[in-house]
Amino acid sequence: MALNLQLTGASILKDADLRMESLFIKDGQIVEAGDGRQVDLTGFMVLPGIVDIHGDGFEKHLAPRRGAMKDVDQGLIAAEAEIASNGITAATLAQFYSWEGGMRGPDFAEKVFAAKAVIEDRVATDLRTQLRFEICLLDHYDAVQDVINRYAIRYVVLNDHLPHDEIASGKRPARLTGQALRIGKNPDRHWNDLQAMHAAMPAVPEALDALCAALRKKGITLGSHDDGSPEDRATWRARGVGIAEFPETQAAAEAAHRAGEPVILGAPNVVRGGSHKGNASAIELISMGLCDALASDYHYPSLKRAAFLAVDGGLCSLAEAWAMISAGPAAILGLTDRGSLAAGQRADLVIIDPRTRDICGTIAGGQVTYMKGELAARFIG
Repeated sequence: MALNLQLTGASILKDADLRMESLFIKDGQIVEAGDGRQVDLTGFMVLPGIVDIHGDGFEKHLAPRRGAMKDVDQGLIAAEAEIASNGITAATLAQFYSWEGGMRGPDFAEKVFAAKAVIEDRVATDLRTQLRFEICLLDHYDAVQDVINRYAIRYVVLNDHLPHDEIASGKRPARLTGQALRIGKNPDRHWNDLQAMHAAMPAVPEALDALCAALRKKGITLGSHDDGSPEDRATWRARGVGIAEFPETQAAAEAAHRAGEPVILGAPNVVRGGSHKGNASAIELISMGLCDALASDYHYPSLKRAAFLAVDGGLCSLAEAWAMISAGPAAILGLTDRGSLAAGQRADLVIIDPRTRDICGTIAGGQVTYMKGELAARFIG
């Protein structure tokens, strides 16, 4: 049930500044004025709800142990609780459709999308889906379109995680045996399959052209993953793939930015102080104005932390930093009803203790999805 509230006494992020004013919520929206129950939030800070544009941290809830992947719906409910506790009011579940198998295989993707459809009316967080398709799966191009259609997936990212250099040199990747055994596959068979997909790559561009054209015709948002150069971005741009997700180099990010294409970077990259793979530093790209949105990637708590680290590091103001995890990703996803605390917007907000920067409460669509401690006492009292 959506709440009817007057939130008073807090510092509220509005029009690029923190302001001491009241915030009114009614029927799941922020309104100009209201007569709802008054809650004193003196000492707290209220910011727009976080919009996560790409996160796969939910995976650990779906398979707490290797092979334990039966209760996918319950895993998603547990994941939603973690998502809400990190101030996220709209979460994009980035699910692989990959040759890697197991939790990243086509069969498991189907289970995740089906489970999400079952539980989404039971949670208040706006759970969205992103399908991450491995472009070397030539035999799956028709099947993946069927999945996209049946589950109304609106965001598709195109990946290529084949270890091409190692395959070309005939050297087995160090992780191959463990990867194969983890998904219940003979390592020799797995190696042969990788070699076959690598050998078939010359046929991929034509198949991709047709796939991207078909998805664009349906209005589906398309992104590329790990662009390494301006040439990579230009190739994707020619196919109508307009989002650069986690570009590996500054040059690729600059090419996207010059073309007016959104650049998405990983919040963990900011928190770690750099990429764990040695790619471009998100901190440096942010300082150059080359970041439109930060994504949780594999770690939901990193979104809030990255925003405050950007402020503390003098990279940008609080409003600018918060926009990278709220208004920015919302705009890329076409969610015009969120990302700010203006009247008429969806009532998505996060309540923070400014002393500790702990998230104490999250409200999504006017419903409480997370609350703790002194803040909870004020709402109950």
